[in-house]
Amino acid sequence: MKYLLIITMLLSGSMAFAQTDDPVIMTIAGQPVARSEFEYSYNKNNAEGVIDKKTVEEYVDLFINYKLKVKAALDAKLDTMSSYQKEFRTYRDQQIVPSFVSDADMEREAQKVYASTKESIGPRGLIMPAHILVMLNQKATDAEQKAGKQRIDSIYNALKQGADFAELAKKVSQDPGSAQNGGVLPWIGPNQTLKEFEDAAYALQIGEMSKPVQSPAGWHIILMKDRKQLEPYDSLRADIFRFLESRNARDYLANAAVDSIAKQRNISRDELLDERSAELQEKDTDLDNLVREYHDGLLLYEISNRMVWDKAAKDEAGLANYFKKNSKKYKWDEPRYKGMVYHVKDKKDVKAVKKSVKGLAFNKWADKLRHTFNNDSIIRIRVEKGIFKKGDNAFIDKMVFKKDTTVTAVKDYPIDAVYGKLLKKGPEEYEDVKGLVVADYQEELEKAWVADLRRKYSFKVNQDVLKTVNKH
Repeated sequence: MKYLLIITMLLSGSMAFAQTDDPVIMTIAGQPVARSEFEYSYNKNNAEGVIDKKTVEEYVDLFINYKLKVKAALDAKLDTMSSYQKEFRTYRDQQIVPSFVSDADMEREAQKVYASTKESIGPRGLIMPAHILVMLNQKATDAEQKAGKQRIDSIYNALKQGADFAELAKKVSQDPGSAQNGGVLPWIGPNQTLKEFEDAAYALQIGEMSKPVQSPAGWHIILMKDRKQLEPYDSLRADIFRFLESRNARDYLANAAVDSIAKQRNISRDELLDERSAELQEKDTDLDNLVREYHDGLLLYEISNRMVWDKAAKDEAGLANYFKKNSKKYKWDEPRYKGMVYHVKDKKDVKAVKKSVKGLAFNKWADKLRHTFNNDSIIRIRVEKGIFKKGDNAFIDKMVFKKDTTVTAVKDYPIDAVYGKLLKKGPEEYEDVKGLVVADYQEELEKAWVADLRRKYSFKVNQDVLKTVNKH
């Protein structure tokens, strides 16, 4: 009994310590939120460079609203959608999959690459040749072949008489990649180039030059610059690792390991990654917060799109009603011209254009004009349509606002005309300032939604713990 009592006391002490180590800072809709989660969110959204930084106290309401929206998304079961699960796993697995490959795995892969390379090079080693190339098409005529042979022989004779190989290569070699480097090629090993070139090159000692050698590319004169055996593994290790990283070898090995382990255990890839994610999140607070951020952030986007962003943008009646109630806030400080300036070739089209759009809604003009006047290969009119203030368009300035300004005639369309109306006080319908109205309507929907969430769900902040944020 005494032993049991001691164990109970120790457990109680451990539990108390765990609670104070990362205490509950608030409870939202019945779910406790640890201080570490709040700190992660606060610090990330108030880092250096953030324009509108918040104090801890100011951030509390924003965080509560965020968590309430996530709760609403969960209640709507948005996390069960296959599209959501696929996107969430894509983000999460970018963090989890790499855990299946260790530095030791990468070391073994690097040693495999070295061993394979060494085996392919064999005792012949590596060579660094320089060459001068006279290109010759494999289907060259007899005359072309004769001219090519004469040219390479001429170059060879010049070299035999003391001409500088590098300078001559720069001037006459038809291999542009190596010519600019004096004909020098990078280190090559067996089976990396044309057989005829390789056989002739490997037969040379350092400083020795070949006679003209013919290959499918043409004629070569080869000078052996250097030879060596492959360096020891340790001296090439860094280069091999860079090569592996450039080929995404770590990702390849990790994904292969995931597939292999899942097959051995007879479970799905997703099940295995779910398990590994839970294990790693339990050990790593930063990862736990990051994965939660993926999870909640995607839910927040989906629910916000449904309740605010997309809803407002598509609610034509709601937008019109909002504009009607708040039209005064969209008044202009100067008149605007709602219409178009257009340019035509034929004087008859001046009236025809006006007639075609008369009585049509402003947002229908473009389609009507395109189908009526520019529906085939012949472009009859050029149009600039919009809501213009002074200074936006030279033609509008001159023809509507009567400003003394210079206009540049549109080539091939010498006749200019305008059609529309002058709005002196402000927009006449919400489409005239749609971007502003949509943004304001979204803000109104957002406020109403948040107010509803705050009535629907309970939340409570532990002020004592809040005071310890970033101070423990």
